[in-house]
Amino acid sequence: MSILGDLTVPIIQAPMAGGPSTPALAAAVSEAGGLGFLGAGYLTVQKLTEDIAATRALTGKPFGVNLFVGGGTPADPAAVEAFADRLAVESARSGVALGTPRFDDDAFDAKVDALAADPVPVVSFTFGLPSSGAAQRLRAAGSELWMTVTSPDEARQAAALEPDALIVQGVEAGGHRGVFVDDEHASDLTLLSALQLIRAAVDVPLIAAGGLGSGAAVGAALVAGASAAQVGTAYLRAQEAGTSEAQRAATAEPTPTVLTRAFSGRLARGITNRWHRTHAADAPRAYPEVHYMTSPLRAHARKTGDADAINLWAGQAHQLAEALPAAEITRRLAADARAAIAAAAERL
Repeated sequence: MSILGDLTVPIIQAPMAGGPSTPALAAAVSEAGGLGFLGAGYLTVQKLTEDIAATRALTGKPFGVNLFVGGGTPADPAAVEAFADRLAVESARSGVALGTPRFDDDAFDAKVDALAADPVPVVSFTFGLPSSGAAQRLRAAGSELWMTVTSPDEARQAAALEPDALIVQGVEAGGHRGVFVDDEHASDLTLLSALQLIRAAVDVPLIAAGGLGSGAAVGAALVAGASAAQVGTAYLRAQEAGTSEAQRAATAEPTPTVLTRAFSGRLARGITNRWHRTHAADAPRAYPEVHYMTSPLRAHARKTGDADAINLWAGQAHQLAEALPAAEITRRLAADARAAIAAAAERL
């Protein structure tokens, strides 16, 4: 039986790489009856193992780790260099040099090695699928495998690996799109449409993700066939989250979100700001090269509180996020979902 059936509440805390995901946040959600997650993206293997140990010290409940699946090919060096030239104004503005662009796979194999040696209850994947060999190793170590998909075609590919669950990500979701191939043909399905189509395509437990900012929205996803809801933006203002102060403030405002490549070279949803408006039109499809190039400037902006130079990743319902303990957010989402489903049943 999947770990989904053991949860007290069907709430999954989405892994948010780059700062917001912390051991304290994951542990608090798991302690409240949901399932907390650590985002392994951008971490060194040593930092990942330290975060896993720190989470275990805070809770005896299950939690998960999310891995970025490296893939694709290096970007056109000329396009990356041209974008670097355009970003010279940002470097001059902040007094911080651009980082060196490079192509890598986020140490995927080394992280799989670490998780095979010291397994966690769930390992999820974003940006594509693991090799069958990696999947077999992690499953043999005792971990459930969850794959992020955005379309029926991706779901059918993922189903071939016999995953324990599929995370169905709608285009409303904050942060990077989980698409396997980040190009002009990538899925733009909303969560509700994706849930319906994927449920018809494969017989695998589904976890809904994307724009779920309230308990009522969680309830709607459950009614549409999801076994649980994965929620990220709703935890951005949680006390345990590692969210920067500038992002916390921006998340509470009704500013629209937009899909942009301007920060990382990969399409991602964030709250619109000056950086996006200035550079999005020129940003190449070049991940992770652009991520490494802009990283020092974004780190400086977080430190100085400059929200106009930060990747303010957030889903479309971000302004509903509340500044509360993560356990309370988890319980409220579950209680409100239960009430919304009951109210809808009465109307029927």
